[in-house]
Amino acid sequence: MKNTALPSNKTMYNIIVTPIWISIKTALLATIITFFIGIYAAIFVIRLKRYKGLWDGLFTLPMVLPPTVVGFFLLLFLGKNSFMGKIFAVFDYNFIFSWGATVVSAVVVSFPLMYRTARGAFEQLDQNIISAARTLGISEWRIFWQVMLPNCFYGVLAGVVLSFTRALGEFGATIMVAGNIPGKTQTISTAIYAAVQAGDYELAYKWVGVVVLVSFAVILMLNSWTNRQSKKPVYLQRKAG
Repeated sequence: MKNTALPSNKTMYNIIVTPIWISIKTALLATIITFFIGIYAAIFVIRLKRYKGLWDGLFTLPMVLPPTVVGFFLLLFLGKNSFMGKIFAVFDYNFIFSWGATVVSAVVVSFPLMYRTARGAFEQLDQNIISAARTLGISEWRIFWQVMLPNCFYGVLAGVVLSFTRALGEFGATIMVAGNIPGKTQTISTAIYAAVQAGDYELAYKWVGVVVLVSFAVILMLNSWTNRQSKKPVYLQRKAG
């Protein structure tokens, strides 16, 4: 009886812990990537003189498309028969149904949230501050890191949180590109799908509870931290920034 119990306990441990770990590390890496490309895209569009609406629509498109459509496009660009797929084949690497595919899926679907939030924050910044910095001969790189980002910190932070929670709950594109491989690409969202398909609603309820609690906790921490910062004197906020 003892020998049969040990594999069962280990199996239950993997079923419970592995999807959580895969989801968290996927969401964290996707958020880091989205942070940089989202901010760069926001600045790129703001500084455009022409075709701003075209680029904005392109960057926002993943947010309005069904996630399965996003996954379909990713299959076209990254599948075995695609240009990128042939490059991966040279290195004997199959990108589809890998953990990297879960990260890419999460990045694509969460990117518009980071981009739109960062762009809105940057556009609300007083342009006289940036003009004054340029008059002093400060480089554009320093203007961004020392002027724009600190003054738009809360807006950018909101984009980071939204991107993280969106990446954490991503399902449609992930199931299309990465599949639902236990211990490899199975995230919490795909674990919920598998549990429902198997008729195990008790397990599905547990996974749903985990996603709701984690997402809600992240939002509460952001709100709590923002409220504390807003109550500080202005000089302390600048010093903290």
